[in-house]
Amino acid sequence: MSKRRRKKQTRSLQGIIIALIVIVGGWLISGGQPSDISNFIQNISQNTLNHTKNVSSNDELAKLNYHSGDQSFIYVNHNKANLDPAKWKINEVRYANLDSLNRTSRGNLAYLESRNLASDENRVRQYVEPTAWHQKFVDRQPIINRGHLIAYSISKGISSDGRYNPRDSSGDQNNPKNLFTQTAFSNQRVQTIYEQKIRDSLKAGKRVIFYSKPIFRDNELMARGIHLEALSTDKSLNFNVYLFNVQPNVKFDYATGRSTIDRSMKVPEP
Repeated sequence: MSKRRRKKQTRSLQGIIIALIVIVGGWLISGGQPSDISNFIQNISQNTLNHTKNVSSNDELAKLNYHSGDQSFIYVNHNKANLDPAKWKINEVRYANLDSLNRTSRGNLAYLESRNLASDENRVRQYVEPTAWHQKFVDRQPIINRGHLIAYSISKGISSDGRYNPRDSSGDQNNPKNLFTQTAFSNQRVQTIYEQKIRDSLKAGKRVIFYSKPIFRDNELMARGIHLEALSTDKSLNFNVYLFNVQPNVKFDYATGRSTIDRSMKVPEP
């Protein structure tokens, strides 16, 4: 073994040892017990892996299974969007047609700017029922929502054909090409985080490309999750994530969308 290679391995080993000392020291200072340190390190490793899986295709995303206690989302492509800012030409949304099972499985692509920011005052009652729509209340709360691929709040003036109409002061609402059955947790606790990032970027005058695609496994009618990518033309906004379509205390049959109460299903806050 060469001296250079031996030195590099020595430095790597030293780095690992220092990191472990810092972790253990922090744990003990915060009141942790020595007997619990292995579980503490294991939890850190699991959380890191959950957030940094490098998935390269939608086919791979469809194969992922969620396990109780896992994080509700993962990064795709190291959280870097596979979008080209040079493709932003006009303010529009490209709504894909429904597939043969009436699902929004092909994804929608939006080219957004600040004039697309919508207020809540023009919201109307939603009546479209996407595939796998079987509403249920658990602990008096609905477990599913009509999830928008392109959020109402960032689609002001966009008509159902995807073109911008300055006379339309509303965002997208009852458009079957823009809806899927999404759990309340995934929609309200997780996806809204990323939609807020887009809203903040638009408020700052940036132009944003946003791609949103529900991920279905084979012929299942309920999406296993949703893949979100966004990139501003100046690249200050850049994310690429997959959100699991899961709900605490509920187990879903993704083939049909029907559900059963399962108190062992735990989904941590993002």
